[in-house]
Amino acid sequence: MSLTPTEFDYLEKKIGRKPNPVELQIVAAEWSEHCSYKSSKKHLEILPREGKRVISGPGYDSGVLDVGDGYVITVHIESHNHPSAVEPYGGAATGVGGVIRDILSTRPIAILDGLRFGDIEQDTHARWLFKNAVRGIADYGNCLGIPTVGGEIEFDGYFTNYALVDVAAIGFGKKERLIQNHADEGDFLVLIGGSTGRDGIGGSQFASDKLEAENRSAVQIPDPFIEKLVIEAILEARNQNCIKAMKDLGGGGLSCAISETADALSVGIELDISLIHKREENMSPSELMVSESQERMLVLTDQEKLSTLQKICEKFHVPYSVIGRVTGDSMMEVKAEQETIARLPSEVVANAPLLDRPTSKPKYLESMELTKKPSTPKNLSEVLLKMLANPNIASKHWVYTQYDHEVGIRTIIKPGSDASVLRLDNGKFLSVKIDGNSKHCYVNPRQGAIGCFDEACRNVVCTGATPIGMVDHLQFGNPEDPEIFWTFKESIQGITEYAKYFEIPCVGGKVSLYNETDTGPIKPTPLIGVLGLIEKKPLISKTIERKDFLVLVGKTKDELGGSEYYEYIHGAIGGKCPVVNMKSSKDNQQSVLELINQDLVQTAHDCSKGGLGVAVSEMCIRNEIGCMISLDKISAQKIRTDELLFSESHSRYLLAISPKHIKNTKSLLERHGVVHEIIGRFLGSSVVFKDGKKILISVRVDKAREKWLNSLESLVSHG
Repeated sequence: MSLTPTEFDYLEKKIGRKPNPVELQIVAAEWSEHCSYKSSKKHLEILPREGKRVISGPGYDSGVLDVGDGYVITVHIESHNHPSAVEPYGGAATGVGGVIRDILSTRPIAILDGLRFGDIEQDTHARWLFKNAVRGIADYGNCLGIPTVGGEIEFDGYFTNYALVDVAAIGFGKKERLIQNHADEGDFLVLIGGSTGRDGIGGSQFASDKLEAENRSAVQIPDPFIEKLVIEAILEARNQNCIKAMKDLGGGGLSCAISETADALSVGIELDISLIHKREENMSPSELMVSESQERMLVLTDQEKLSTLQKICEKFHVPYSVIGRVTGDSMMEVKAEQETIARLPSEVVANAPLLDRPTSKPKYLESMELTKKPSTPKNLSEVLLKMLANPNIASKHWVYTQYDHEVGIRTIIKPGSDASVLRLDNGKFLSVKIDGNSKHCYVNPRQGAIGCFDEACRNVVCTGATPIGMVDHLQFGNPEDPEIFWTFKESIQGITEYAKYFEIPCVGGKVSLYNETDTGPIKPTPLIGVLGLIEKKPLISKTIERKDFLVLVGKTKDELGGSEYYEYIHGAIGGKCPVVNMKSSKDNQQSVLELINQDLVQTAHDCSKGGLGVAVSEMCIRNEIGCMISLDKISAQKIRTDELLFSESHSRYLLAISPKHIKNTKSLLERHGVVHEIIGRFLGSSVVFKDGKKILISVRVDKAREKWLNSLESLVSHG
C-alpha cells in the first residue's frame, strides 16, 4: 500500500510536510496505476477526441455523443481482470455494476462484454473461470433488466491462470437532462447506495501489480438488487434537478471519488467518515477511505434540494449518508467527528506524478518471421470442420443465451450477428460492437490494433450503420518492462492513426496494465468498441434464397500471421500480420453502406477470424443453405489455396445479392473502384469450394452446423 521513495519525496515537497498514515493510504490508492494512469496518461493525449457529435470525451465517467433530435448516447468501458481471475463470479458481476454506474446521466440500455481465458480445450481451470465469469455477468445484468447485447471471446494459452473481463455500458437519454457537473461552496456531499464494508480494500493497488496471490479481500461483493434501486433513485433525482455533480465510487473508493471530484470542479471538500453508513463495525479511517464496496454513488446537491434527494432515496429504500460539504478552498479534508485526520490539496492527490517509461522493441518479434510456411493439409474439408469447432470461432450461443438480450424491447439485431442494433426513441438505430485480436497484436502490435478497429467498424457497417465514435480498452503486462511498454505505445499509435483517418473520435476508454501472472504476461490486448448510427433502417438479414449470388468485396492477401489457421491447425505462431490499407478500407465501407442503403443486399457479413472459409460457412449455417464457391474467381496473386481460404486479410465483406440486384450491385462497386468479385452462388445443402473444376472442400451444412454450434457448449458442459 506504500508509495515508491520517489513518489513519497514528491508528495512531501508538494504538501510541505510528512504525510500521516491515513494520508498515505489515500494517496497510495489514487496514485496506483489503476487509478492514476501514471504510465499511460501522457501517451493517451494523441487520440482524437473532437467530433461534430462529441459532447464529452475521455476524462469523464462516460463519453457522450449527440444522436440528434435532442437525444444523446453515453458510453463507458471498464475491466475487472485481477478480481475475475481470483473470484470470477463476483469479479465479473461487479465489473458490470461498476461500468453501469459510470453512465447514470442517462438510463442504461445495453451491456457488451469482452472475455479472455486460457486454453479451455486443455485447461480445466480456464473452463472454471470462463463458466463462472459468464454466470456473474448474466446474473448481474439480468437482475438489473439491462440487456447484454453483444461481445467477443478469445481463448489462448497466454491467458493461463488469468482472465480479462471487459464490460462496456451504453446509456440513452435526453440531452437537456445531462448532469452538468458543478458545485458551489456550502453544497452537501451525499453518499448513496450500498453500505461501506471491508470488501475491495486495496483493490486498486491489487490491480496495479502482477497477480501473485489470491487476495480475496480485494474482490468486491456484488449486489444487483441495491444497484437497481440506486439506478432508479439517481435517475429520478436527476429528473428533479437534485444532482449538481455525481461520481461513481469505483477504484480507490472515497479517496479517489473525493479528490477527483474536488479537483475537477476546482473546489474543496470536507467530509466526516463517522457519518458513513457502514456494513461492519470498527472500520479504521483508512479502511473507510479506500474500501471499494460496490453500488455506491457520490452526489453533490444544494441546501434547497437536499430534502428532496433524501425523500427520493427513502422512496426507493436506498441507504444514504450526508457526509460532508463543499468548501471554498482546494483542500480535501477528512474528519473523524471533530478531529481532522487528513488534509491534502485535492490537485496533488488527484494528479499523480506522470512517468516517462523507457521502451525497446521486443526481442520475440525477431522470431515472428516464419522461415518456412506450414505445409498445405491434404484434406481441407476436415480442416474446415476443425476450424468451425475451434473455440475462438465456434458459436458463442452457449454464452449469450444466458443473457437476457431482449429486455427493454430495444434490441433489433441480437447477439450472434456481426453487430447488435438497438432502437432509439428518435426513430434512429444504434449499432454496437467490440472487437479484439490478441494473436494479431502479438505478432504486430500496431497493425494488430488497427485491425481490431477496422473489424469493429466492418461489423457495424454490416448492419447499415455509419461509425460515429469509439471507446478503447488497452490491456498489457508490466509497464516497467520496456518491451511491454513498447507494445503499448505501438498499439495506441495505431489506434490514433486509424481514428484520425476515419474521423472517428475516441470518447472514452480504459488502460489496464500489470496483466500477468507467474507464467508470464498476457499478449497485447487492445479492445475497440465502435458505435454506429443508422438514420433510416438497419439491414436486418433477409433469408438467403437459392441462386442468390455471393459477392466478395476487398482483397485477399498472403498475410496469415496470428491467424487461427496457423495457430490452431499448425501450431505456428508468427508470419505476416494482416495490414489495413486505410484508403481501400474506407472505400469498401462506403460502398457497402451505399449498397445497403439502396436495399440491394440480402445479408452482409465481414471476413475476419478464420477467413473466407469460415465466413462463407457461417452464412450457410445461419441460412441453412449450401453454397458453391469458385476460388479461381478471386484475384489474389501468389497465394496458396489454403491461404486463400483462411487468410484473415482486413476490409473484406461477403454480400448475398439477389439475381435481380446483381447488375446494380456490380455497377455501384465498379463506379467506386473497389476490388470485388462474384465468387459463388447459394444452392444445395453443402458448402463447396472448388478451383476450376477441382473440388477442394465439400462439407454438408448440417455437419458444419453441428461442429460450429455445439463445440463450445460441449467443452464447458463436459469438461
